[in-house]
Amino acid sequence: MKIHNPFRIGLLAGLGVLVALVIGGAVGQLSTILTYVGAALFISLGLDPIVSWLEKRRVPRGIAIVIVLVAVVGAFVGVVFAIVPVIVQQTTSLIQALTSYLQSVTTQQFVDNLQELVPQNVFDVQDALDSIVDFLTNPDNVVTIGGGVLAVGVAIGNGLFGTVVVVILTIYFTSSINSVKRAVYQLVPASKRATFVDISEQISQSVGRYVIGQFTLAATNGILSFVFLTIIGAQQPAVFAFIAFLGSIIPLVGTISGSAIIVLAQIALLPQSPATWVTAAVYYLVYMQVEAYLLSPRIMRRAVRVPGVIVVIAALVGGTLLGVLGALIAIPVAASVLLIIREVYVPRQNQL
Repeated sequence: MKIHNPFRIGLLAGLGVLVALVIGGAVGQLSTILTYVGAALFISLGLDPIVSWLEKRRVPRGIAIVIVLVAVVGAFVGVVFAIVPVIVQQTTSLIQALTSYLQSVTTQQFVDNLQELVPQNVFDVQDALDSIVDFLTNPDNVVTIGGGVLAVGVAIGNGLFGTVVVVILTIYFTSSINSVKRAVYQLVPASKRATFVDISEQISQSVGRYVIGQFTLAATNGILSFVFLTIIGAQQPAVFAFIAFLGSIIPLVGTISGSAIIVLAQIALLPQSPATWVTAAVYYLVYMQVEAYLLSPRIMRRAVRVPGVIVVIAALVGGTLLGVLGALIAIPVAASVLLIIREVYVPRQNQL
């Protein structure tokens, strides 16, 4: 092949690379906003089946959307004003209890017992504790510690701001999901539009059922955890029930991680009451088996049909790329890809 104008080709190639770099930088700068949009769209797809269910009961779509949104916003406000103060109060008590525990274990008797386990010429426990105290009491380190506290405060503020943004976007997406779908469908050629619409509707329904199923599992774990921890006399049951709820939202590893945090915290808070945290450990071992083999298959069977190995791989890849949101949306994305392969690629291969 003869190149007539290599300078022009090189210039166009360089401009293409430059445009790609600019687009990549813009996507990186907008990653937070794109995460908010993705989370809101994901939640709105989860609310759409409820709206459709009300429509089948002869409720006009506009009224059905208002009912669902009022219920969601009401639940959010109820959580903020009813549960959050309890969680804050119990979290404060938890921090105070952990502080008292750490102060008790740093007594001289504890230091002597720990030093007996490690030769003093290898590691001096007292010198290590003195170094930590000197660091915390050094005025030069106040700025560093204060900066860390300020960073935590900023992170909390950003989290609250992101929650409000996601709620607002969810309201807009839920009210206009059908018009958005129709606009997207118009971009597809008429000859392929019917197939595209059919596959898109199946995907949106699968995502919606998956969201409802995952939050049902999370609510089940949170409610049962609160009731059980209250019965056995565990410390701060509302806080740990909320941790169990948040953990169960994340597929695969969420329930295990949340259960481990709860049991370890009970061990630290109730070292003199092994029966309490042993009972909690046994309960969560049993619950994880019930969720994995009974609750999750029954709830998820109607939502997505994905082989177990693909579920594991998808959750790991999604969590690595996008964190918690990636792990949450990885399974419906994998189900969507499998649906496209089954409905589009395989029939096309059979025609060859």
